Amino acid sequence: MVDIELRHLRTMTAIAEEGTFGRAALRLGYTQSSVSQQIAALEKAVGGAVFDRPGGPKPVRITHLGEVVLAHGRELLTKAKAMTDAVDRFNAGNGRIDIGTFQGVTNLILPGVLRRLMDEHPGCDIRLSEVASGDPQIGGLDLLFYDGRIDGDVEHVKLLDEHYLLVAGVGAFPDGPVPVPLLDGAPMVAWPPTYHQRWLERTLASDGARPQIVFRTTGHETILSMVRAGIGSAVLPWLALHGADAWSDDRLSIHPLRPSPTREIYLHWPADSTRSLLVTQAIDIATESAAELASQM
Repeated sequence: MVDIELRHLRTMTAIAEEGTFGRAALRLGYTQSSVSQQIAALEKAVGGAVFDRPGGPKPVRITHLGEVVLAHGRELLTKAKAMTDAVDRFNAGNGRIDIGTFQGVTNLILPGVLRRLMDEHPGCDIRLSEVASGDPQIGGLDLLFYDGRIDGDVEHVKLLDEHYLLVAGVGAFPDGPVPVPLLDGAPMVAWPPTYHQRWLERTLASDGARPQIVFRTTGHETILSMVRAGIGSAVLPWLALHGADAWSDDRLSIHPLRPSPTREIYLHWPADSTRSLLVTQAIDIATESAAELASQM
């Protein structure tokens, strides 16, 4: 069998989706004779007809051989696009980098990474996406921040251990670290039962505390407002409180917990890819930023 060209597979895919050679030609910007020539070359390569041609305006019909070629052809086209994207991202300087992230990292670690990358590579194409909780996938991402290890063929670096802290009204708990069992039955404001919130509540329960959740709401600032109002305390991650005015608010007290619920934050990247300069620099910058944050905990 002679080599099959990707452009022939693209043309076949367009015909299968459009129904006629003419409409496929319009979609691709070819002449109809060029489309016919490409399909003829493809059929010569695979050793048989991939379309039945009834003639006239009637739609063409894909043959059984054509169905086989189309299924594998689409896979090849997908892989070819992935390769093209990877080559584009590899090019240093004005290349592209795709980063998956989540809230705590987005607020504190990622801004410094982005500023440095854009300062050093003004033309770079940075694309961000939120990470799905519970079952994150590296997919087509170059980098993925996540609070835990992920499955798949990936490499990683651990950025930091993030502790959860108790935020309460002044005088609600003794000064200093608070033993987790003291939270058992205590009124508490919390996030809705997201993946991370369920993990936190399971961790507290395993250490002897099942707080009474009096209100669930989204947003750390909203939770802090409810704590200020006096309806309960809250357990929030350190990154959510870093730089917030909660530390200087005379209506609030912030306590370490003993034992402290802790989540590990990692940065992941595909193990089988050659890292571009942008990706390598982003890893270095994120590691430096995380180390600086960890020193403040």
